[in-house]
Amino acid sequence: MARLQQRYTSEILPRLAEQLGRSNPHALPKLTKIVVSMGVGKSIADSKILDDAVETLSMITGQKPVVTQSRKSISQFKLREGMSVGCAVTLRGKRMYEFLDRLITLVLPRVRDFRGLNPNAFDGNGNYSLGLSEQMVFPEINADKVKHVQGMNIAIVTTTRNDDEGRVLLREFGMPFRKDMKA
Repeated sequence: MARLQQRYTSEILPRLAEQLGRSNPHALPKLTKIVVSMGVGKSIADSKILDDAVETLSMITGQKPVVTQSRKSISQFKLREGMSVGCAVTLRGKRMYEFLDRLITLVLPRVRDFRGLNPNAFDGNGNYSLGLSEQMVFPEINADKVKHVQGMNIAIVTTTRNDDEGRVLLREFGMPFRKDMKA
């Protein structure tokens, strides 16, 4: 069992039950999945860039990514339907908790000028999304071997139905949300 998953069952669940006033453990919020994706628009000109992104994402997540194709043709971008434009990984279970643990403890503190995550980046259903501008903040990536700096999107999907419960759940996991500084 992952360290964060163990902490969730032993410490976080009782605190959530107390904060939300629910005794049924199945009614308490939990994580469903984490989706990590990279959009590689430059791969239209050079397919090697997409191969590098797939390799990088597999090193970061420990799972082979799925290559995503475009759904529409857009002539301004020289994009045709079915062209490979990105890659994505869906993490569940033990890998999900291990990735979230590494994200909170190792990756986010390494982000340059990091002042905390935006506490309002929820989608209305308790799911949180964040973006990283470069993949070199992950300790698995050797900065000398990176040819193309690539950003990524991370979507954390929960079982909650509102943003307040999702915010409480992620705060309990240790997500470093910034404090609103409205004097």
